Amino acid sequence: MNSGKVLLGVLAGVATGALVGILFAPAKGTRTRRRICKKGEHYAEGLKEKFNEYAESISEKLEQVKEEVSAFAQKGKDKFEETEKEIKAARG
Repeated sequence: MNSGKVLLGVLAGVATGALVGILFAPAKGTRTRRRICKKGEHYAEGLKEKFNEYAESISEKLEQVKEEVSAFAQKGKDKFEETEKEIKAARG
């Protein structure tokens, strides 16, 4: 299981626990709704941050793979050209 899924699960659990705690707390309905909204906004911001970090990490890895593939393709092209020259030289 990757760390992104674990983190998402933990955050969902914390959010659920906080929501249940607020719902069962002895407070007025308007105050409870206000608290739920504030908690929801807080957790939404946290999730958005984690998602952005995860997306940035994937983007960096994708860029690294692109560079590696490009370098590999260039090596193959260079080897092909070298072999082609050797064949031409051998033919005369």
